[in-house]
Amino acid sequence: MLRPFLLATRPKTLPAAVVPVWVGTVLAWILTGSWDGTLAVCTVLGAVFIQIATNFFNDAIDHRKGADTERRVGPQRVTASGQMRPGAVLLSGGVFLALAVVCGVILYRAAGWPVVAIGLPSMYLAYGYTGGPVPLAYRGLGELFVLLFFGLVAVTGTVYIQTLEWRAEAVLLGAQVGLLSSVLISINNLRDRVEDASTGKHTLAVRWGPKPARLMIWGEIKLAALLGIVWIFLGLPWLMVATIPLWSLGTRISWGALSMEEGPGMNRLLALSALQLVAFAGIFHAVAAMAPIRG
Repeated sequence: MLRPFLLATRPKTLPAAVVPVWVGTVLAWILTGSWDGTLAVCTVLGAVFIQIATNFFNDAIDHRKGADTERRVGPQRVTASGQMRPGAVLLSGGVFLALAVVCGVILYRAAGWPVVAIGLPSMYLAYGYTGGPVPLAYRGLGELFVLLFFGLVAVTGTVYIQTLEWRAEAVLLGAQVGLLSSVLISINNLRDRVEDASTGKHTLAVRWGPKPARLMIWGEIKLAALLGIVWIFLGLPWLMVATIPLWSLGTRISWGALSMEEGPGMNRLLALSALQLVAFAGIFHAVAAMAPIRG
């Protein structure tokens, strides 16, 4: 039972939840010269719990809607494969949302109403990404959801929790992280385009077709890289260095997205995209450790 449970958490997706909090906390330290470890841990745990809940709900709901078929070329899903019952998968998602609420209470006491304003829609969309009256993943809104909630909201929210300020620097960093996280869902949707089209899952790759979907991946990476130039105008030019993986590893990912045949081979591109996101965060942190602190 433990192995299917761990499989359903989709550990390879969790960097998308950790990275925004990681770099947001680092940015708060750059801006103020301090950071609160307890708040950072609660923020990252809350983000991870919501991500895991999303994965559980997605697993059960996609199975119910018939979106996971025998033609699936991505990782195995526990509900569709019969390793866990749908009710148990949905219950597990609910438990992780409850754990996120516990973290949210601690954060609310420290930062007030913005935690509620961020937390409530985030928790609803854990289910609403694939379920509810307007399932985002089935309406071609997956990339927008990731850009907003795994980028702009997560990073600006983290910086606010640490500093109690809304900062332009956090918006810029959130946009970069959100675009790099969107690469993951875009590659996933391109890989699954044929299966999704046959099951009524109208992702952007299905709506637009393969060529625009491939160009979108290239554009997400290049825009995230070019946004690095804006750090000059915000007085933090050394943070441009964090875009090095986007010009190196990102070029490999872009070429693969433009030229690779749709199918299982794109799982390698997904792994490289996750590595790109983590490398961006790691270099951002390393550069910040050597740079002057504003605070």
